[in-house]
Amino acid sequence: MNNLPQFPVTVVGSMPRSRTVSRALRNRNKGNITDAEFDTIADKAVIESLNLQEANGVDIVSDGEQRRDNFYSFITECIDGIRLMTLAEMLDYVEDKAAFEQLLNALDVPAFALKNPVVDGKLKRTSPLVLNDYLFLKEHTTKPIKVTLPGPYLLTRSMWVKKLSYDFYPDKESLGNDVVIVLQSELQDLINSGCEYVQFDEPVLTEVAFTGPHETHSFMCAALSEKSSPEEELNFAVELINRVIEGIDGQMKTALHVCRGNWSQQEDVLLRGSYDLLIPYFSKMNINQFVLEYATERAGSIDVLSELPEDKEIGLGVVDPRTTDVETVEFVLDKVRALLRHRTHEQVYLNPDCGFGTFADRPVNTTEIAAQKLQVIHQAAEILRSEV
Repeated sequence: MNNLPQFPVTVVGSMPRSRTVSRALRNRNKGNITDAEFDTIADKAVIESLNLQEANGVDIVSDGEQRRDNFYSFITECIDGIRLMTLAEMLDYVEDKAAFEQLLNALDVPAFALKNPVVDGKLKRTSPLVLNDYLFLKEHTTKPIKVTLPGPYLLTRSMWVKKLSYDFYPDKESLGNDVVIVLQSELQDLINSGCEYVQFDEPVLTEVAFTGPHETHSFMCAALSEKSSPEEELNFAVELINRVIEGIDGQMKTALHVCRGNWSQQEDVLLRGSYDLLIPYFSKMNINQFVLEYATERAGSIDVLSELPEDKEIGLGVVDPRTTDVETVEFVLDKVRALLRHRTHEQVYLNPDCGFGTFADRPVNTTEIAAQKLQVIHQAAEILRSEV
């Protein structure tokens, strides 16, 4: 990644999937098509997503998560001991049914449309999570590649449902130990294959920081009604991520993405709050870069990032993937210049707030709008480069 331009442009991970890809995902899950038939469709979609990124000035590309139903449910295909359940199915098993029903009613998404991995056995990684996706993309681009993985706290807390998980993992710590082992194995395989950039997705950290111990506002953590104090949970998240990346310093760039939910275009159902509550915990993470949303006013002031350790890079969210209005170049420049009061230009990367296609069946935006927004980021980056 040494040949990157100043203010590198990248993506958070997902790009919109076509109807063809979404249909193929459903058919594969139902057993209507073979894995080989699905791969033929998905390979083409990955290349199309790559071409779109390269054509619109993206410097660090992803595979668009074209093979995934959503950003973390895909792991059920690679790990024994996990079953994929819709939120409607989970209602029969969660402890606090009233809180979970309230959660479902607040979402503007049908409960049968969202799927969550749930532990119902001992975890065992049976095949790579993302290694093969990385190797395929590497064959088709000379650009640096960002690989995205669900973070260890997200997996530990979202997958534990007492009625199904307790016999195998009686508490979060025991499950977290095996989650760490799975992710460590994946990272080592990626390093051995030349991967330079891994991003862990931990959107649920805002859920913990902004809400009380018995509140839930997102679909991602059915078990959050069981959580301890926010301080204990966030310290647990710090411990998990530091254990996962222990010993790999200098071998690849590590990033952590934290947002406030990306399943809806309705702002009032998504979380709101500044990152200031999370800064003390970010500061204890041995992560190189924090990928944060700032195009939405729900994220608060950029100035709170001045409290981060001086060596931390920022992947700055400068366009909102949920809106159809395309931001102006000047909007992006204003966001970056505000951050440059607290970081050097070498420490600033540019990206959307979140992915453009969180769920295969419900992308939050169209391919056309995604391309326009990426082009705006690229244009702003060119201006910033000329100023430097």
